Amino acid sequence: MAGLPRAGSTLLSTLLNQNPRFHSGPSSPVLGAMFATHDNFISNELYTGYPKPDAVNQIIGSIIDNWYYDIEKPVVIDKNRAWCARVPFIEGYIKQEAKVIVPVRRIDEILSSILRMIKRNPFKDGQPRINFVDEYLVKNNTPINDENRCQHLLNPDGIVWESLNATKIGVDEGHSDKFHYVDYNDLVNDPQGELNKIYTFLGEESFPHSFDNLSNQHREDDITTYGLGDMHEVHSKLEKTSSDPSEVLPSSIIELYNSNKETLEFWKEPIKTFSTQTKVVAPQTTGNSYNLFSQ
Repeated sequence: MAGLPRAGSTLLSTLLNQNPRFHSGPSSPVLGAMFATHDNFISNELYTGYPKPDAVNQIIGSIIDNWYYDIEKPVVIDKNRAWCARVPFIEGYIKQEAKVIVPVRRIDEILSSILRMIKRNPFKDGQPRINFVDEYLVKNNTPINDENRCQHLLNPDGIVWESLNATKIGVDEGHSDKFHYVDYNDLVNDPQGELNKIYTFLGEESFPHSFDNLSNQHREDDITTYGLGDMHEVHSKLEKTSSDPSEVLPSSIIELYNSNKETLEFWKEPIKTFSTQTKVVAPQTTGNSYNLFSQ
């Protein structure tokens, strides 16, 4: 599972965990560990002097199995927003057909949700850190206000930009036929229908879900990690409670969004897909990034 922040990935995991065949936990360090190990071997002069690519494939491919050694479920969903940009790691190292669930949402709603979350989680004495958005602004001597918060989120180093960029990399590299987009508003309006589509995508039988008394059983330490105590909280009843973005966002950000809506929300456009043959080889690293705003 990859996708965008504040787009329902935690809610989706909570629902999928009702299915006894499924395990869907919090965001995991698996992909980061795979990439770091991959990068270490590629840049290591000792490996260059005596390369063993088959051994490297075995080592990196085993990381995900070892991370989930204690999970006895036939379907395990690993969550990391960068998976869309690292499809070759799935097919080259894990040696499985890539299937990535990609939660998405209107970008103005994502920004609005993050601002509302920041404001309902003011910093209190004794907390280990301030929220990660304001922390970035402080480190870069940028005044803290809603416009600068949004500008940071929408530009490189910002979580919204990084998630969009990772997904766009996967699309531009020809992997869009391996992505299944789940729009947050569709999930809230027709949860069973959206879950049925996911099951079809995964080749699994449908499962009847409950949408009341929901609880995230895999809560992360949000205060320590993000400086936001309820970043991964799931409401007990599935319903949309967010405000209209026009009531939350600065007018300059609304204008920016309206001017770049089609580029930002590129998944809404028909995407040309083509099949790519699975190759069990060590993936190449890429430094690709994409301009998500109009010039």
